[in-house]
Amino acid sequence: MKHDNFVEFQVSGDYALFSDPMTRVGGEKFTYQVPTYEALKGILQSIYWKPTLVWVIDSVRIMNPIQTEAKGIRPIKYTCNKNDLSYYTYLKNCCYQVKAHFIWNENRPELSQDRNENKHHNIAKRMIKKGGRRDIFLGTRECQGYVEPCVFGEGKGAYDEIPELDFGMMYHGITYADEAYCEETKGKMTVRLWHCIMRSGVIDFAPPQSCIHRPVREMSMKAFGEEHCNFQSVDKTGRDIDESL
Repeated sequence: MKHDNFVEFQVSGDYALFSDPMTRVGGEKFTYQVPTYEALKGILQSIYWKPTLVWVIDSVRIMNPIQTEAKGIRPIKYTCNKNDLSYYTYLKNCCYQVKAHFIWNENRPELSQDRNENKHHNIAKRMIKKGGRRDIFLGTRECQGYVEPCVFGEGKGAYDEIPELDFGMMYHGITYADEAYCEETKGKMTVRLWHCIMRSGVIDFAPPQSCIHRPVREMSMKAFGEEHCNFQSVDKTGRDIDESL
């Protein structure tokens, strides 16, 4: 399905580390072979985020061959001053094309006056051209990423000629109480899993509602109200009159 408020961009970096947060409690870290839905959503939130909307990742295209590199890392030890050594396995020479769109956050009826699709869509596209509002990371803080506009599907990808590649059951993301999509996810933090398949170099993500989800713990929503919001006036093109945006 094609959405009118879709955005397309390319994100690249020397290294990336996409992993299941449930396995990152300490020791060695090992990356997935492809980006996770949550990591790409985090990149979009670094480009442009508002509690009024929720970003939905539609597809990612793998542009470069999948390669890994192990590094010896000295992690911080908070319990003592002794040295420690862990091996982290990263993806290297990463480049991905991403297509996504946004929907309104129905959990935020108090922000309904900010539901101006034209405004948010135009701001998001401008922020992609500028490389994002905040720093871009490919999965983890030490993996710096760079964003630029693109046309999804243009150019030659490393896996265009491979009909299908199955990555099995993977971590999809976490649903927080702020973005709950059903009764089972309301008031909870929920982890999502899904079966990842790449076809001709493209991974079409299942929407959060279609994933396997398991509650992790109780969670309350962050408080937003009129006293915290500063809605800006916009002109007919959707551009903010307040240029601070």
